Amino acid sequence: MRRISIFGATGSIGENTIDLVRRQGGPEAFRTVALTGGRNVTRLAELARELDADIAVTAYPECLGALREALAGSRTEAAAGPEALAEAADRPVDWTMSAIVGAAGLVPGLRSLRHGGTLALANKESLVCAGALMMAEAVRHGARILPVDSEHSAIFQALQGEDRARAERVIITASGGPFRDWTAAQLAAATPEQAAAHPNWVMGQRISIDSASLFNKALEMIEAREFFGFAPEQIEVLVHPQSIVHALVGFADGGLMAHLGPADMRHAIGYALSWPDRAALPVERLDLARIGQLEFRAPDEMRFPAVRLAREVMARGGLAGAAFNAAKEAALDAFLAAEIRFPDMAGCVEAVLGQLDAAGNLTSATIDLDKVQAVDHLARLKTAEAARKTGKN
Repeated sequence: MRRISIFGATGSIGENTIDLVRRQGGPEAFRTVALTGGRNVTRLAELARELDADIAVTAYPECLGALREALAGSRTEAAAGPEALAEAADRPVDWTMSAIVGAAGLVPGLRSLRHGGTLALANKESLVCAGALMMAEAVRHGARILPVDSEHSAIFQALQGEDRARAERVIITASGGPFRDWTAAQLAAATPEQAAAHPNWVMGQRISIDSASLFNKALEMIEAREFFGFAPEQIEVLVHPQSIVHALVGFADGGLMAHLGPADMRHAIGYALSWPDRAALPVERLDLARIGQLEFRAPDEMRFPAVRLAREVMARGGLAGAAFNAAKEAALDAFLAAEIRFPDMAGCVEAVLGQLDAAGNLTSATIDLDKVQAVDHLARLKTAEAARKTGKN
């Protein structure tokens, strides 16, 4: 019986993971060690009871009492807070889903690698903030990281059986989100509700807004470099409104290997759950005749500067990825709080990166957790200051 843990169980990735676990036998086929979530402790407890989990952890200490009450009468232990998340990650399993949103997923992901099992990585921020650290930890403990982002799963699949050295380019697709055809004036008046209304994918609020701003795609560019070792100049982005082609890999003979699939995260999750096999999945089978045509166009980096910023982050190296992600998360907080406008997020991030770079805060010969967390904290403070100044103008 495989032992599994799911970090971020109550989010969209977590729920889809549990859907597949349920379809593949549930508690009779999997021993669920740990489930974690946020404030929705009622749902977390429901899932823990269903999967007979050893422990359920909420990220928020103030929610511990409610979680304990919801789990009363079950055998599942309740815990709360960052330390409890890390301790849950220390419990040995064969397969871990890392689906906590943001930099908060870094420590549990790192700790889970120590088991020497498989880490299914949906938390792209881990590689953006500390890619070298994550990959080194996996090697040290004989663990395997499998990508769960649809784009990186597509790249991974396209490279199976191929000589990685003969891959000369990778193209990551972006739907363009709800604002792909909006003017600069329209973007300036965009609300969080409009930004979160993704036309193709069903995702959480934050990642949906990141998709609308192309910050999600910027993170994926950096992730592609860290995971697969592509040079920045080998990584391209195309806007593809249909979200059918998730990524393409170009080889030395000029051929392109494309991965096509429906806009359903259960495909990438299921691939990571069953790898190296392929299990039958309850996803739509594409009808290309009905789809009719696939569109591609270059992203507008004037309206959506995040793609350009990602290239600059990769060129800087060092701790730039950690600072970029932290600034992006803090800028999104300010947008959600109506302190800044939608386009101001990129402006704040760019300004903070410039400040930290000029001060030498991004330069580091080695990357360790303390340095990553220090620059993360500093970038959030600087971004909050930049947002306050921007909001007053």
